[in-house]
Amino acid sequence: MSDAPRYLVIGRVLKPWSYRGELKIEILTEFHDRFASLQQVFVGDDAKPFPVERTHRHGKFVLLKLAGVDSETDAEKLRDQLVQVSATDAVPLKPGQVYLYQLVGLTVKTVEGETLGKITEILDSRAHDVIIVSDGTHEILIPAIPEFLQEINIERGEVIVKLIAGMTDT
Repeated sequence: MSDAPRYLVIGRVLKPWSYRGELKIEILTEFHDRFASLQQVFVGDDAKPFPVERTHRHGKFVLLKLAGVDSETDAEKLRDQLVQVSATDAVPLKPGQVYLYQLVGLTVKTVEGETLGKITEILDSRAHDVIIVSDGTHEILIPAIPEFLQEINIERGEVIVKLIAGMTDT
């Protein structure tokens, strides 16, 4: 099983929103309401900390004003950067829910009991997330949707999947 990350991605800077340095954020979390109570975010690959001055929901996006980002030029420097929160600020999950990072390293078995390998990575696609399962020589890509992921058991360290014909063909 994967160790917990230091940060969790919650959004991506799309572009500057105003001459005052506001940012238009694409929401990349299921917990949209979390933006309203943000105190601090970490931006970019180096996870630079920024205190949050204010947030505002704008349709399916969020407008975010960060301390120290006070002009359109400042905001432009953050374009396409990931917006993250500390993993210690993760939203508590309901029973049966998991964070995707928790799947990395789990053993994947079919409903018939065949071991396919371990989850090595989670791909973020526009339609849905995709898990990459490797047995060391082959990789299988499985959509991370309920039709395929039948059971996730963190305690046992396994995911049970139901595949369709052709998914394991190389």
